Amino acid sequence: MTQWHSYLITQQVEIADRRVLHFGDPQQELQATASATILADLSHLGLLHVEGEDRVTFLQGQLTNDIRLLDGSRSQYTGYCTAKGRLLALFLAFADKERICLQLNGALLEPAMKRLQMYVLRAKVTLRDASSDIVRLGLAGDVAERLLTEQFGQAPRSVHEQLTLPDAVIIRLPGQRPRYEIFVPVDKAPALWESLRRTAQPVGAPCWDWLEVEAGIPDIGPATQEAFVPQMVNLDVLGGISFKKGCYTGQEIVARTHYLGKVKRRTLPLHIPAGLEAQAGDPLYAGENDSEAVGMLVRVAPSPHGGLDALAELRLEAMQPEAIRLSPSGGACLRLGTLPYALPE
Repeated sequence: MTQWHSYLITQQVEIADRRVLHFGDPQQELQATASATILADLSHLGLLHVEGEDRVTFLQGQLTNDIRLLDGSRSQYTGYCTAKGRLLALFLAFADKERICLQLNGALLEPAMKRLQMYVLRAKVTLRDASSDIVRLGLAGDVAERLLTEQFGQAPRSVHEQLTLPDAVIIRLPGQRPRYEIFVPVDKAPALWESLRRTAQPVGAPCWDWLEVEAGIPDIGPATQEAFVPQMVNLDVLGGISFKKGCYTGQEIVARTHYLGKVKRRTLPLHIPAGLEAQAGDPLYAGENDSEAVGMLVRVAPSPHGGLDALAELRLEAMQPEAIRLSPSGGACLRLGTLPYALPE
């Protein structure tokens, strides 16, 4: 158990596998997430530090986005692909002091780190798991910016803007409501948590997952590794691919998908009615008694409105919006929603 989790246990929290499930009332916390300002621990996410004088050059040849643009003032999404252009991981990337920080699904940190290490060779690069050294907090809601300004004297205002302070990094995340992530050393985290929770309600990780779904932000986890080319999960629309940076692993497939025509598979929001169970990696079908899957669930979270909200990768040309199901043999139809950003025509 980490020092930070030892502190959290004093907050009447339910934790399983580094993931904060709730602070006593999961349903009430979901309701607060949709209507109030909330505070979430994000320990379930992994944090990888890439250090050394060759760190930028090394990552430039591995990831889909232009790492040279990370100067301590902006963050970016970026993908890590196989040679066939299939996503192995999705990172939130930013620079802090003399390192590049990569945040990803916590279950993938060890395999991603091991795979990256294989390609370091003679480069002056060190990879380090910083998940236990840096506490990650999510803050979202109408008064989130005011709380940050009171605490730190300022707050980032535009999406992906990064505020780098001596003892904190704050990033404004995409979303329909103000949403931020705060990175602080472990010894600074308890005092910050106590200060923010006076106004913001503590909530479990499922609530933060729902905010990510609402914002249209995909995730790559064990069940969806190597399932998608980056454009299938809208990484191009989210600014997570550079088509000018040059070669990286999987670049040929990603570029071909971009330049040879319209992307035929995209990720869209989907609501799953109460009573149905679903998780990332589950297949989707577009008609009764049609055994061919037309897509896959990318990310799933409990909804404040009942049931589940999800992001679903779908084959657009075969999709029947009125008849998307979890089973090829019938069952309830799932309702498509609207993304908070526009997809290319």
